[in-house]
Amino acid sequence: MGIVLGPNQYGKAQNRVFRVHRETARHEIRDLNVSTSLRGDFTAAHDPGDQSGVLPTDTQKNTVFAFAKQGIGAIEEFGLTLADHFVAQTPAADGARIEIEEYAWDRIRSGGAGHDHSFVRRGGDTRTTVVTVAGQGAARRAWVVSGLRDLVIAKTTGSEFSGFLRDEYTTLAETDDRVLATSLVARWRYGGTDVDFDGCHASIRSVLLERFAEVHSLALQQSLYAMGGAVLERHPEVAEIRFSAPNKHHFEVDLSPFGLENPGEVFIAADRPYGLIEATVTRDDAPDAGQAWLSVPGFC
Repeated sequence: MGIVLGPNQYGKAQNRVFRVHRETARHEIRDLNVSTSLRGDFTAAHDPGDQSGVLPTDTQKNTVFAFAKQGIGAIEEFGLTLADHFVAQTPAADGARIEIEEYAWDRIRSGGAGHDHSFVRRGGDTRTTVVTVAGQGAARRAWVVSGLRDLVIAKTTGSEFSGFLRDEYTTLAETDDRVLATSLVARWRYGGTDVDFDGCHASIRSVLLERFAEVHSLALQQSLYAMGGAVLERHPEVAEIRFSAPNKHHFEVDLSPFGLENPGEVFIAADRPYGLIEATVTRDDAPDAGQAWLSVPGFC
């Protein structure tokens, strides 16, 4: 029986980049969390331990900050630029994976307008991307998966859950009116890289929220399918969209011991255990996903 090295990658995780643009008195900021990884033939680094083909993770960190100085643009474009650079700099590497989160900030209101250089971090969801590049030149392939996480949404009616399978352990009551809430994670794969990434992200986020609000939900699964379908209908550049949605349960409180009625007004918001619904909505003619989802955790 022989022992061989299996799939591997290495890089610098969670480089926190806070970029301030000071070209004018009215500053602009970008706040990123960037993780880099290289893939390839790094067998010698593991056995016998020869590091001559390894671009240090510290170098990867320094590169992220140096490239941020030159300009970031859309996080997808920034990721592609970094990935191509690392593959070109590292002969043993045949691919690179760049994962980026972006945190949004708003200007603090002062004197009726947004302050020039004071900001407050925006609450809510976080923009994400995972960029993968394999090869160089004519053999180069690139995949971009963008998305968002921690998009907490709820509807206080227009949701039901009934007609489900029952067995001897089923106690859940059917309902035709409930609170439906989730902290949504959505990631979508583009069919190429010639995309207005900023414009698409803003539009897709809007579509997801619109469909969640508009659809009378028979189940969270049905809502996710409707949301994903709406994204694919409006955005031909998107090949597929994947969801991970914890069902944030809200249970009506029994107020009868206190002589009070509770017609769907007071709830216990329970954070665990929770149903976890995951789904992919895709085009039947979507291009091959290749390495797009490799090492993107949490998705079926």
